[in-house]
Amino acid sequence: MRYFEALARHGHFKRAAEACAISQPALSMQIKELEDVLGAMLFERGARQVRLTQFGEEAAERVRGILRAVDELGDLARAARNQMVGRIRIGVIPTVAPYLLPTVISNLARAHPGLDIHVRESVTRRLIQELAEGRLDAAVVALPVSETSLEEVPLFSEPFVLVRHDKDAEKPVPSNESLREMRLLLLEEGHCFRDQALSFCSMPSAPPREVLNASSLSTLVQMVGAGIGITLIPEMAVPVETRSAGVSISRFDEPQPSRTLGMIWRKTSPLAPQLSEVSEIIRASAEEMRAAGRASH
Repeated sequence: MRYFEALARHGHFKRAAEACAISQPALSMQIKELEDVLGAMLFERGARQVRLTQFGEEAAERVRGILRAVDELGDLARAARNQMVGRIRIGVIPTVAPYLLPTVISNLARAHPGLDIHVRESVTRRLIQELAEGRLDAAVVALPVSETSLEEVPLFSEPFVLVRHDKDAEKPVPSNESLREMRLLLLEEGHCFRDQALSFCSMPSAPPREVLNASSLSTLVQMVGAGIGITLIPEMAVPVETRSAGVSISRFDEPQPSRTLGMIWRKTSPLAPQLSEVSEIIRASAEEMRAAGRASH
């Protein structure tokens, strides 16, 4: 069933086999055996990819539920031992992962050396989907996500700052209305930070063409340093992203644009007490980073 779920997810025998750490012929044999047992075709085989049949689509939903229940049975046993040991799979959005994770992983390993921490970096939509499918135990995202099946635990709030070219350092900080008239650089669609920045600038979700898109905060800041435009980044990204770029950082007047980051997990997860403890370590790690940032200034 795990092989079937992997092939259903990847739609490609080679990629699914790599994800399962087995050979492609072995995966093909297992899928054929499952189809023989069920007496029905699960996939339409094409030259370059495979597609689920109608029966395969229905089977995939059932199989994901079964695999999720199997995983939760293991989680239940771990929770009963009341120990922070074994594998924990945490998703993190890209505008948090590079800045917060090093401190979090270090603190988690120090507090609970028996934990085997697996990290997945992706956009919020995918993380929520993987949580629902049981492929993640928890995720760090911007709140709210407003999914009734998920527990939301706020961790901390942080402001956004304005990034401009060095030559503009002494200019007044523009209002959010003025930002609409400037060449604003944003993350590409799918990133929640993009939507938050557009909301602050009172721009529609499909902004005019002079708004340029990038795939990472690092690219945005480097483009600003090259004199292409301006951008907004979260405060935690400042030490990493601005150290090698010719840019200046300015804070907005109150009320400052900001976001609330939190940790989410399935309400049915037996690991909820352990995940709550992990969230406290993440919260403390964020405070540790902010304190270090204040000290450096």
